[in-house]
Amino acid sequence: MQVVEKVTGRVQMKPPLFNTALPIIQAPMAGVQNEQLALAVSEAGGLGSLPCAMLSPAQLIEQLEVLSQKTTKPFNLNFFCHRVADYTNEQKQLWHNMLAPYFAEYEIDPQSLTAGASRQPINQSVVDIIAPYRPAVVSFHFGLPKQAIVAQIKSWGTKVISTATTLDEAIWLSENGADGIIAQGIEAGGHRGHFLSMDLSLQQTTEQLIKRCVEHISLPIIAAGGIASADDVQRFKALGASAVQVGSAYLLCKEATTSALHQQAILDQQQDETTLTTLFSGRAARGIKNRVMQELGAIPKGVPAFPHASSAITALRTLAEKSAKSDFSPLWCGQKYIPRVGVSAADITHALMKKW
Repeated sequence: MQVVEKVTGRVQMKPPLFNTALPIIQAPMAGVQNEQLALAVSEAGGLGSLPCAMLSPAQLIEQLEVLSQKTTKPFNLNFFCHRVADYTNEQKQLWHNMLAPYFAEYEIDPQSLTAGASRQPINQSVVDIIAPYRPAVVSFHFGLPKQAIVAQIKSWGTKVISTATTLDEAIWLSENGADGIIAQGIEAGGHRGHFLSMDLSLQQTTEQLIKRCVEHISLPIIAAGGIASADDVQRFKALGASAVQVGSAYLLCKEATTSALHQQAILDQQQDETTLTTLFSGRAARGIKNRVMQELGAIPKGVPAFPHASSAITALRTLAEKSAKSDFSPLWCGQKYIPRVGVSAADITHALMKKW
C-alpha cells in the first residue's frame, strides 16, 4: 500500500505501509470467517485479516500454521484490547429478567448459564504465541493494549494499526504508537471501535471522519464503513485515504463461513434494515434487525457491559438456530452492501480495487 506525500510542490511515494500489492484490508470478522478468507485475500494482493479475540490458544496456533505455511504474503492478526468490566449479580439478574420470557419459551434455566466472557483482550501469553510468526500487521479494536505489548509487537518489524471512530480517538492512537489508523464510519458493520467515549452521538460517517483525520493527522488513514463498490473505493481515495478496509462485501463469498441463516438475512433484508445494537455483546455493533432487537429495542437499558451480554443471548441463539430461526443471532452487516453470492474473495478484492 503506497502512501503519497506532497513535498515542496512535488509528489513523493513513501514505501508501501503493509507491503501489499493492493491497498485494501479485509476486515476481521469473527464468527463468519477463519484463516481461509484471510489467506485468499492476501494471495489476491490485499491484506487478509484473522480475527483472534474469540480463538483459543490451540485454535490460534492451528490457523497461524495454515497461514504461515500457505502464503508468503503479508497478513493481519486482529485483537481486542478492552478492559473486562465487572459483572455483578445485580446486573446479571436485571439482564436475565429482561430475557425471562425468552428463557421460558426455550425452557432455559438461567442458573445453568456460565458467566465467562467469550471475547478476551490480548495479553502477554497471546503475544508469546504469535511472536514466532512475526505477522506483518497486528490490528486492534477498542484502542491499544499496554505500551509494553505495543513495543514488543513493533520490535518484530510488525506494523500496528487500530480503529478510531472520532478525530479525538485518531489523535490518541497517533500519539500512542499506531502506525496507521482505521477510520471507522458509522456505516460499518459489526462492533464499533470506540474507546474514549461511549456516546454514540459523537460517531460520524466515514466521509466526515476521513476528511477530519486526513486534515489533522500525518499517519496513513484507512477508510472503513460503507464501502461496497469500486466507486466507493475511488471516492475515499480522492478524500485522502491511503487504503480501505472492507468487511460486508466478503460475507457471501466462497471462503466465508457465514451461516445459512445469516446469509439468508442478508439476501432478504430491505434497504436500511441494519441498526446499531448492544444486545449481543454489551457494546454497540451494526447488524440486521431481528426479533429480539425489535421486541426489546436495539439499545435498551439494562444490557450488561461488554462482553458479558453474550453468554445469555448465545444460549437463546443456539436453541433458536436449531429451529432455523435467527431471532437471537447477531446478523452483522454494514449499511451498504452488494450481495456477491458464491464469488471468490480474490474476485471481490480485484473488483473493489479496479478504480484505485
